[in-house]
Amino acid sequence: VGPNDDDTKLMLQSIGMSSLDELVKSTVPSNILSSKPLNLAPALSESEALSKIKSMADKNKVMKSYIGMGYYDTIVPNVILRNMLENPGWYTSYTPYQAEIAQGRLEMLLNFQTLCSDLTGLPMSVSSLLDESTAAAEAMQMCFSLKGKKNKKNKFFVSQDVHPQTISLIQTRAEVIGIEVIVGDHSSSEVDSGEYCGAIVQYPNTYGSVSSPGESYADFTKRAHEGNAMVICATDLMALTKLAP
Repeated sequence: VGPNDDDTKLMLQSIGMSSLDELVKSTVPSNILSSKPLNLAPALSESEALSKIKSMADKNKVMKSYIGMGYYDTIVPNVILRNMLENPGWYTSYTPYQAEIAQGRLEMLLNFQTLCSDLTGLPMSVSSLLDESTAAAEAMQMCFSLKGKKNKKNKFFVSQDVHPQTISLIQTRAEVIGIEVIVGDHSSSEVDSGEYCGAIVQYPNTYGSVSSPGESYADFTKRAHEGNAMVICATDLMALTKLAP
């Protein structure tokens, strides 16, 4: 809504200014202050602005996405959208200050943690706010902290079928902390050699296949564990509703 003319005049008087132009000239350095008026279209009302935005959006063409690499279209049932993702009860039940409203967020995160545990079959999960690539790099660093040693057992295997954006970020992080990243075919990897602190595979992989050709992920994981290495599996929670964890 903004202040009216009387409010504006009162605020200017309180700081010793006669106009908004004088206020701007006193605060913005002259070498970056433009003397030309802005070339802007006339102001629109809220309804007019919404109508114009909609007409612009209607020009978009909705195409099918074949990019792969983890970017998949999903259909979320309206009952889940309304009762989970768009449920105002997560925040309107609480008074609007940080400590209190955070309870609603924590409840939602707890639901997400429970969902992750149920779909992955793992006894513990965390409510990460990281993107997949960063989470993979953090997981690699955890493997190195638990199993690796500086200049010894500092290798980390990355399946060539992991998303390329994930591989790139893992390589960037590894270079800084002294981890040697080996990218290749998981079937011919030497993760059981005792030189690796960990490995990562993608399920489904970056090409959309349930798993990569060759050795099964179960057998690969068994070999890695024999070499005292940890195994990370980057997966899609929606896929795990149909696939075995």
